[in-house]
Amino acid sequence: MAESGHLSEVAAGVSFLASFGNCTVIDTDEGLVMVDTGSAFNATRVHDEVRAWSKKPLHTAIYSHGHVDHVFGVGAFDDEARREGWRAPRVFAHAHVRDRFDRYLLTRGFNEIINRRQFALATLAWPDTYRYPDEVYEHEHTLRVGQRTFELRHEKGETDDATVTWLAEQRVLCSGDLFVWSSPNAGNPQKVQRYPLEWAQALRRMVSLEPEILLPGHGLPIFGAARIAQALSETADYLEDLVAQTLAMMNEGARLSDVVASVKPPAHLSDRPYLQAIYDEPEFIVHNIWRLYGGWWDGNPANLKPASERRLAVELCEMAGGATRMAERAQALLERGDDESWRLAGHLIETAWLASPGDEAIGRVRQQVFQARADAASSTMARGVFHWAVRESRGETL
Repeated sequence: MAESGHLSEVAAGVSFLASFGNCTVIDTDEGLVMVDTGSAFNATRVHDEVRAWSKKPLHTAIYSHGHVDHVFGVGAFDDEARREGWRAPRVFAHAHVRDRFDRYLLTRGFNEIINRRQFALATLAWPDTYRYPDEVYEHEHTLRVGQRTFELRHEKGETDDATVTWLAEQRVLCSGDLFVWSSPNAGNPQKVQRYPLEWAQALRRMVSLEPEILLPGHGLPIFGAARIAQALSETADYLEDLVAQTLAMMNEGARLSDVVASVKPPAHLSDRPYLQAIYDEPEFIVHNIWRLYGGWWDGNPANLKPASERRLAVELCEMAGGATRMAERAQALLERGDDESWRLAGHLIETAWLASPGDEAIGRVRQQVFQARADAASSTMARGVFHWAVRESRGETL
């Protein structure tokens, strides 16, 4: 079905398109309603797929949240409406989506850099124009289009602007990125705050609806109330366990480094296909929990008002007998082949490189260390950062 990348009907008058940023299309007697509209990269294909299924105008688009892979398909339908003389599609979203777009405009350069790094896309251009919602809501809203009723509820999780869309008559739930077939994106190291406990609470409210069809923001649909309840409930368990462990150590006065080293996801959920660390990672989630409840300081007094990284690197290399000796030790740790040694190698080679950035031999060791770490990484985020370090060592610009 959705593996083909084509729009497929999952219930009467409800079709689903799996892509990078899934889309759901619902037929009504007043026109089509879409939950998410895709990214700028696939907007034309999304429009073509919708038109192969129905020729009706797009009446309303609902943004599940404001990430750019979910909100850039409306333009093709706006253009079509102008050509055909139709009313422009109405865009509906939570009020915080407007705030997100405003923030994206303020931080356009930063977002361009971090997304190039995360996805290894050297030519990615961050957008400077957004299709803002025409109508917004705060907590809950009942939206009626033709014979269809859409129950919208605001939730917090990966974002603070999430909308869950519920079609009660057919028991179809559009979760947005609150469920994405991987370890929840609750810790992204380069992005703004996530809300793991509120995310778990949102998942449990979704279970209470007893949906029969779950249409996620990424990945394939889930059919059957029992399977949906298991996937959502166990994802909530996963997040709640990480939060509980982290807060317990924080309440005992532990430093962030000790918390990150100690907190692990529930072992009994390690084999779940929808909880694998393929995009985000549990230790990144721990960092975000700390930031949410404890601020940015990690508990190390030296890090409250630190020296510059380069000045500290020079000092440490002088003590060690030079940057070359530091790099040689990093190389030896790399050759051990275990995760803890590779983590240490990363620290040492970065120190050597900061102290002597023009040394080509040190640069080559840095490439080797972070290439090995990238090859071993399970998550998109870790691979992106490590590959960026490799390219930087070669003198390539981001």
